[in-house]
Amino acid sequence: MPTECTASTLYLVGTPIGNLEDITFRAIRTLKSVDLIAAEDTRHTGKLLHHFDIKTPQVSYYEHNQQQRIPELLNKLEQGRSIALVTDAGMPGISDPGYELVKACIDRGFDVIPIPGVSACVTAVSASGLPSDRFVFEGFLPAKGQDRQNRLEALVVETRAIVLYESPHRLRETLQDLAKTLGGDRAAVLGRELTKLHEQFWRGTLNEAIAYYESEVQPQGEFTLVIAPGDREEPILSPEAIKAELKALLDRGISRSQASRQLAQNTALSRRDIYQIALSLETD
Repeated sequence: MPTECTASTLYLVGTPIGNLEDITFRAIRTLKSVDLIAAEDTRHTGKLLHHFDIKTPQVSYYEHNQQQRIPELLNKLEQGRSIALVTDAGMPGISDPGYELVKACIDRGFDVIPIPGVSACVTAVSASGLPSDRFVFEGFLPAKGQDRQNRLEALVVETRAIVLYESPHRLRETLQDLAKTLGGDRAAVLGRELTKLHEQFWRGTLNEAIAYYESEVQPQGEFTLVIAPGDREEPILSPEAIKAELKALLDRGISRSQASRQLAQNTALSRRDIYQIALSLETD
């Protein structure tokens, strides 16, 4: 196994989501060997580096400076530098702006190498006790407005387990919206502070979760929600619901053909019929 990182290469390094012992030997070696670490929060990552005696210099890379930073990082790769991209917790590119840098590197022909690590999504699903042979990761829902409503309506036809991230101050609102959209009797598991000292898994229905977090407990810490699969084999959807589902899939970069095929698996409509609806969205 090589001990040095390759020039002109971007490494995506998974970091602990709470417990520092979850970091891998390979991640530590990579962080020590690269020329530069691009971190979501250099102060947060600095604590991790100090703990493992890693002296590699850092530069910030986060949502609000990515447009300025990407050209700078590409220039360093062009000069033969090796760069590790890290987020505050978990794998880069999952619910953070890492995607933009990865895409830019691929477009320029630079190698992108993942260094796998822990993920809150997989951690929660594995311990949820809910069917996990098929699940869909939705990340954070849009905060408000029509985008949020469209995403929620798209989940109505979802027959896989659903995984969401949520902050404590929005948890109650999200539980209310999910119960209204999916049904309050839908089973759910809420993972809180995963891998940390006060890790907790709460299990029950969405209605029970609403009651628990409204009357008994103040939400604290970051949450990962796992919602049981729906039992609708061939749901009957209104034209508006079908369009909302298609729009949500297309907005995520999925092609019309692929979106139509995916939605046809969960409805009574044929792929061809749904594809025609997808074409009509361009003229609406």
